[in-house]
Amino acid sequence: MEDDIFSGIIANNGGGVQIDGKVVQTFQKSFVQVQNLLDQNRLLINEINQNHESKIPDNLTRNVGLIRELNNNIRRVVDLYADLSSSFTKSAEVSSEGDSAKSDGRAGQKRIRSS
Repeated sequence: MEDDIFSGIIANNGGGVQIDGKVVQTFQKSFVQVQNLLDQNRLLINEINQNHESKIPDNLTRNVGLIRELNNNIRRVVDLYADLSSSFTKSAEVSSEGDSAKSDGRAGQKRIRSS
């Protein structure tokens, strides 16, 4: 399903942003990491809830470590999304600069003033 989303972005070159394959691979890798962390968080939350409902002292003590792990995972998800946002912005800026240079017709040319 992710491939369909990204191929749609790449194919949409009718005035839209065109993203190269390397950027798409980076996005896919990051989204997989995020999804894995979210899946792990779901399991942690289930275990935390079961431990809480059991009211067994050892289980409640174990929850402290599980909650720390959950918080660290959430921090990592936030960092991954921040990196994705930054990468996407840089990619869009580079693409936009390339498009404006192409449409300007003066790409790579310096203006020479005559005295």
